[in-house]
Amino acid sequence: MPRPAITPNQNPERSSPPFNALAARRLRAALGMRPEHVAYGLRASYGMPYVTADLVAAWERGTTRPTGRELTALASVLWCSPDELVGRAQVLRDHRVARGLAPEDVARALGIDLPVYLDMEEHGTWRGTERQAAALAELLDLALPVLLTVTGRAGRLAELLREAVTTRWQASVRPVGKMLTSLDRRLVEVTLQELHQEYREHQERTAEAPQRGDYGREFLDRILDHFWTAIESRTGRAQ
Repeated sequence: MPRPAITPNQNPERSSPPFNALAARRLRAALGMRPEHVAYGLRASYGMPYVTADLVAAWERGTTRPTGRELTALASVLWCSPDELVGRAQVLRDHRVARGLAPEDVARALGIDLPVYLDMEEHGTWRGTERQAAALAELLDLALPVLLTVTGRAGRLAELLREAVTTRWQASVRPVGKMLTSLDRRLVEVTLQELHQEYREHQERTAEAPQRGDYGREFLDRILDHFWTAIESRTGRAQ
């Protein structure tokens, strides 16, 4: 496997992405390397004079985590892709780092000024267009639910879905469809109608046996999960 290219970054990121410490340790051991060998590689090849064997060992113990730039360089030293070292990605920065991309790379690809992009990463608030969101999803290989989460719009979708199932679902087709432009309008209609009916059934169960719990509230609390499960069942693929 060729070593991933390292994009120089004069301003290392302040926060650290999720790090799979166990994977890093296993990959190093498989190469017959010791922490001091890894530290030397980072110092000699990637301009990180502060990296010591103790720091590499701390990464592998999980007591501290490498920054995005350090993780990308570490992946190169261990002859793996950055996403093999990233734990479960939670935010936009995590997904970018997993792809081995610098902020400049993403901002340039989306046609967004770098300070604006960095601010969106920092605060999880999307200020780009739908076209740019689609380009982001393609660049980072993000499924639609993940895209909404990392751009800070999942909460708004949940609000729309709760409104749809508790009132008139027909009135919610347009705003939901506007947010999810990649989904067929008919698919959105059928899914909202189905969820509306399911919610009514849960409400009826609660009325019949209130001592067993509030089934309707439980359904609303997991409305996003129910929505994406319904979409997947109708399209035959995970979103």
